[in-house]
Amino acid sequence: MSALVRMRLAGFLRTGRALAPLLAGLITLGTLYGGGRAQPAEAYGVSAVVLFPVLAWQTKILLDVEPDVQRRLAQVTVGVARERLAGLVAAAVAALVTVAVALLFPWLVGGVSGPVDPGDRSIPVGLALGLWAHVLVVPAAVALGALASRASVGGAGYGVAVLALGGVGAVVFGLTGSVAPWLAPPIMAAARTTGGEAAALTVLGLSGWALAWSAAVVGGYLWRRRAQG
Repeated sequence: MSALVRMRLAGFLRTGRALAPLLAGLITLGTLYGGGRAQPAEAYGVSAVVLFPVLAWQTKILLDVEPDVQRRLAQVTVGVARERLAGLVAAAVAALVTVAVALLFPWLVGGVSGPVDPGDRSIPVGLALGLWAHVLVVPAAVALGALASRASVGGAGYGVAVLALGGVGAVVFGLTGSVAPWLAPPIMAAARTTGGEAAALTVLGLSGWALAWSAAVVGGYLWRRRAQG
């Protein structure tokens, strides 16, 4: 299965398909940090929110690179379950690389402020919360992108619709006072948490929520793959 993961990542890079989501992410982050400096926790919280649709789109592109015939051959070679798992793993690896770039980017462009004094703990705490907020986004974005892939929905138009609904829904249903917050991954709640006092139970609760939401969407993706054949 590891060979299949490497092959899909290589195809994603060699075809140049990786450039579009990377450039979109950098442009979005450049616009975000261009307004002035902010504390790491606050900046990273917003960064994780805006990266969610980019990572989902990146996942869809990665999974759509492989031709349908080649994907069926992979199923015969390694088995159906491993073929589908390899796609998710490859997408997660690509998403983590993008997250690493997003975490480094604001320091390169002066988008975050440093410590006020040597005893200031806001920087390490902000970095920890920012890393958590970005990692929390990865499984949800990969799940949404997989659900929007060609192998799942069958057509490009349906895939775009799934991405758009998922991206907008994550923000709308994630607003404070939402009537159905469980319909969206907790990326907005995580951003609010990074901007205030983050209790350990809150972090654990949001992490569990994100994993449960992602598992449900991945279940929908696997069901759609079974239906598509």
